[in-house]
Amino acid sequence: MSTIVNAMSVDVEDYFQVSAFDSVVSRGNWDQYESRVVANTRRLLELLARTKTTSTFFILGWVAERHPSLVREIVAQGHEVASHGYHHQLAYLLTPQQFREDVRSAKATLEALTGQAVLGYRAPSYSIVQSNLWALDVLIEEGYVYDASIFPIRHDRYGIPDATRHIHELKRQAGTLLEFPVSTVRMGNINLPVTGGGYFRLLPYQWTRWGIRRVNNEGQPAMFYVHPWEIDPDQPRMDVGRLTRVRHYGGLSTTEQRLAKLLQQFRFASVSSVMNLTGVPVPA
Repeated sequence: MSTIVNAMSVDVEDYFQVSAFDSVVSRGNWDQYESRVVANTRRLLELLARTKTTSTFFILGWVAERHPSLVREIVAQGHEVASHGYHHQLAYLLTPQQFREDVRSAKATLEALTGQAVLGYRAPSYSIVQSNLWALDVLIEEGYVYDASIFPIRHDRYGIPDATRHIHELKRQAGTLLEFPVSTVRMGNINLPVTGGGYFRLLPYQWTRWGIRRVNNEGQPAMFYVHPWEIDPDQPRMDVGRLTRVRHYGGLSTTEQRLAKLLQQFRFASVSSVMNLTGVPVPA
């Protein structure tokens, strides 16, 4: 097992709230769908407890408001609570004012439930890209200390291919923000995604293991992410196109088993803890 402690993160959203379903699921109808987020998140909490692992839970404000006891359970078990926004809207489709209202309401909701400052933010679907870097200034102005939204890859829906790959400080007009990007491996002149989400579910397990080892061999911690719905093969199916079906439903039946194996092979902790260990302290 590597001596480097990597970051474990959970994006707490329900299966019907993913960005890929925006065309078939209206936010106004979210309350009409069967909610499975509490049961699935508790399964992740049980797995983390068995492996004595702490994580950062990036929680949607909408979910937190409807399931406050879940948020309190997460805190009671020693995990970090951070913001995933309120309505799971792609940041690059919002105006600066709409984005501000979303991240402000999510932060306020989570802080009221936990009694603790919410320091971190992750945009839905990594939707801080080159065209909306102004969002970083809004985060600073709204009191966030770190961001985990930038994915240094080329993708059809997100990514900043030439972004810095490891933990770093972002100097912005509004001040300074710490950034912990999703982990990639540099191959030639491109970055390849190696940790979390569909890349973890759809690609061979060995790909993730190799990728984390490569990142650790650079002397850097990796950032891993998972969603509660990714360990739920019995979730209701949406009427979506073939590519979305593959991306969303592929590998659901094996994700929990894979995650248990990963937690045995590598060391993980919350995002704030890992940044503190690497010498880039997160101000409380």
